[in-house]
Amino acid sequence: MRPKQLRRIQRFLQPIVLKLRWLIPGIGIKRWILLILAGTTMLGVGFAVLLLDVYRTAPNTWWLPIIKLGSLQFIIDRTIRALIFGVIGVTIIILGITGLNRSLLKPFIRPGKHIIDTVAEYRRREKGPRIVVIGGGTGLAAILRGLKEYSRNITAVVTVADDGGSSGEIRRSIGILPPGDIRNCLAALSNDEELLTQLFQYRFAAGAGLNGHSLGNLLITALTEITGSFEEAIAETARVLAVQGQVLPSTLRNITLVADVQFPDKKVEIEIKGESQIGKIGGKIRRVWLEPGNPAAFPPTVQAILNADLIIIGPGSLYTSIIANMLVPDLADAIKASRAYKFYICNVASELGETDNYSCEDHVQTIEKHAGGRLFDLILCNRRFEGVLPQGVNWVKVSEAETQHPLYQADLIDVDNPWRHDSVKVAKTVMDLFFERTGPLSSKEESSSL
Repeated sequence: MRPKQLRRIQRFLQPIVLKLRWLIPGIGIKRWILLILAGTTMLGVGFAVLLLDVYRTAPNTWWLPIIKLGSLQFIIDRTIRALIFGVIGVTIIILGITGLNRSLLKPFIRPGKHIIDTVAEYRRREKGPRIVVIGGGTGLAAILRGLKEYSRNITAVVTVADDGGSSGEIRRSIGILPPGDIRNCLAALSNDEELLTQLFQYRFAAGAGLNGHSLGNLLITALTEITGSFEEAIAETARVLAVQGQVLPSTLRNITLVADVQFPDKKVEIEIKGESQIGKIGGKIRRVWLEPGNPAAFPPTVQAILNADLIIIGPGSLYTSIIANMLVPDLADAIKASRAYKFYICNVASELGETDNYSCEDHVQTIEKHAGGRLFDLILCNRRFEGVLPQGVNWVKVSEAETQHPLYQADLIDVDNPWRHDSVKVAKTVMDLFFERTGPLSSKEESSSL
């Protein structure tokens, strides 16, 4: 067959194939098409009964031959006639449903994307695993940005111990919990990270009279005062940004992070109060704790952890983001009790004043020491060490000899910013490892050894 003829056949079949894609399993369309077909059939049967009565009782008038022609009486086999009418009817119904859906959903479809692809993608994410991510800072936002391509059932858990920058000033002057990390997570999980999200993340210049506050922080603060509830303000903000998932604080208590810092050369230990101050004066952090101690966890956060299929801890600042969450007792207990797979994503590079010269195992041991026991089913660490790091920052590497946990190494770095994770790489690696363990022939016990 000639290429020109093939192209003609392809052009002819393309719209037919496109219509048949509405029958793809899992997008929740076939049941409604069948319901419409059933209703239309009943309506057609009623109309046929009426038409048959008119046909049998009506006198021989001028329009009777037209009815005979329209009913295809020149075709003797009634089965063939029924099949022709059925095919015409189904085609018209599908065209009508497609046109109606296109008209109704056009305002919500991104340019260049077909409605079927949008619906199928939405349904796929809606059925995605229940994922809880615990971390902080840009690392947590990066992994959320990648994971939302796989599931809409994502819960980000963030600490409320932040006391620096815009969040710290709002916390001190207005008395609400710091909104900064929550704002970053909401922006990362937004369905459309375009103008609205950029506006949400916009930070005013220090000379503008707003002291460097971000618009998102101010919005959450305003909604907190309007609704009278910090958690309700987060929920309302999530609705504005069309967030895929939810962002929850680890606790609603007004807590302060405190660190015990040791200076071996001076043989002295100093107690540092405030998340923003930890790591600024050097020394080695021995331990951290919360004041007041033993804050109650936010109940929806505990519920999300217990219901999760996958719990991801990290990336994020070891002491000031990750461990700050682990120090909420109920939250740490819920992680241990959860039947979910628990992955730890180790930081790509060390953090000045906080994890200088730490290895991957140092990160793991420090978290589990503060959490009071073994947590992780798998450790995920970067294996690509290319690019220039900021001065004083080192790669976080792993030594096989000291590894006591199941380990998986992969290329996880962002080429443009090698000290950060690439959201697409991390999300794909995590989900591949998770689906590998949740297959029909997998069990949690079998997957714990790689």
